[in-house]
Amino acid sequence: MTKFRSFIEGLLVGIIVLIPAVMIVGNRIDIQLYAHDYTSPHIYIMNRETQSTTYQKSMDSKISPGSLTQIMTAIVALEESDDLTEPVSIDSKTYNEMAAADFPMAGFTPDEVVTYEDLLYGMMFSSGGETANSIAIHTSGDVNSFVQLMNQKATELHLKDTHFTNPEGRQHQEQYTTASDVAALLDYALENPQFKTIFTAETYKSSSTVEHPNGIELYSPVFKQLESEVQEGFKIIGGKSSITGKAGQSWVTVGLIKNQEYLTITMGAPIKEHEDLNKGQLNDTLHLYKVTQSITEE
Repeated sequence: MTKFRSFIEGLLVGIIVLIPAVMIVGNRIDIQLYAHDYTSPHIYIMNRETQSTTYQKSMDSKISPGSLTQIMTAIVALEESDDLTEPVSIDSKTYNEMAAADFPMAGFTPDEVVTYEDLLYGMMFSSGGETANSIAIHTSGDVNSFVQLMNQKATELHLKDTHFTNPEGRQHQEQYTTASDVAALLDYALENPQFKTIFTAETYKSSSTVEHPNGIELYSPVFKQLESEVQEGFKIIGGKSSITGKAGQSWVTVGLIKNQEYLTITMGAPIKEHEDLNKGQLNDTLHLYKVTQSITEE
């Protein structure tokens, strides 16, 4: 009996000792669930409520932000502006520069008078170069002064691997960021109600102008691509896309899983020759949300 009791006591002690080890192994198994042939070379997932990293891949490697630059442009502009209905003229000089560089445009014309809100939606939905630069000039008087505000905000948010040279996102060797910095920036920006409204909107119609009496219908490219996709156990509620030159294709999204918000950053997916192959960032994002959702169910 004494030997049996000693055996049982020893077994119980062994189980107690092993429980933490099992939990550690369990966490490793969770991480392995993310194993996948991702197209995006830079990935970061964050739980906004716990401020914890769920998964990352090359999150601190510097990369051109492309049009994701405009997240910083938007939050700086919103913090500097008091009235989104204020009329603003599309700057003709920078418009011509953007057109010559073949940068994406929202559809406004030089010297067209729109609202500050129109510019923000045109930028966040269409990555409009004319809208980003018009915002910068209207806010600070000139582009360089506005870029200084962008870099000041990056320093304030401790984005140590982020630097800007322009507000629209054109390629420049001194314009760079990381997936983890983008997540930190987006997490901060989403605390601003006006930014979150724009970021989570699916459509927007710009105000009536002489050039566009019926306004311009603008659509979120993220929501547009998600129309035919199944989202089971999670729901993407907002996002911004970027497709520019060497920066490749990127998606930053906020999604809901069990009423908790998650940020999923996918950056740098290569641009392919055929349009139907240019869904790397979309497929990566959906897979990442599916895995994250499955882990929360365990």
